[in-house]
Amino acid sequence: MKKLLINLANNENKNSLASKLRRKRFKKFLEFVNKFEKPVSILDVGGTYNFWKNMNMNMDGIRITIGNIDINPVADVKFEFINCDARDMKCLKDKEFDIVFSNSVIEHAGSFEESKKMANEIRRVGKSYFVQTPYYHFPIEPHFLFPFFQYLPLSLKIFLIRNFNLGWFQKIKDYNEAKALAQSINLLSIKQMKLLFPDSKVIKERFLGFIKSITAVKI
Repeated sequence: MKKLLINLANNENKNSLASKLRRKRFKKFLEFVNKFEKPVSILDVGGTYNFWKNMNMNMDGIRITIGNIDINPVADVKFEFINCDARDMKCLKDKEFDIVFSNSVIEHAGSFEESKKMANEIRRVGKSYFVQTPYYHFPIEPHFLFPFFQYLPLSLKIFLIRNFNLGWFQKIKDYNEAKALAQSINLLSIKQMKLLFPDSKVIKERFLGFIKSITAVKI
């Protein structure tokens, strides 16, 4: 069962469910980008170069800046790389980018207050934005691949992390490390997403009738 879930959720596998849903979601983003006059500047908060190359996007008239704490610059004239924390992008000016894009990152910001800092920075540096995150109430937690893991009390999450290999993580025996991991991922509800991005429209992505992810969009 675990192997099946990992195969379904593996973004590195182009034929996995996760990859297919990501490509479908990216088509919506391309439709969003096409509403802007070229040239278009895009900031990807927390993204990677490989993500964009895997999407096979037409880069004519588009320049992408990838901002990440752990950055790996690549020699590609269409891309720029900056080392920055999504919660405090003080190196960037107000409304510096036409579009701010972020895919499955904001749930890693920390507490809701930290997510709010990231959301405020996205709204500050971008004229528009397209911010996606896994949905809190989807039955399978997408990082630990454990049913309803997000609903469990912290003590039980820590117990499971310390004693079992869960999703993309090997078990962590150290209590403090396990606690830090459990607290580092906080999925968002639609209500919370609207609080973070009050000037946005929230798009719902469904799978088997369940909302799997949500995207805050502002043109």
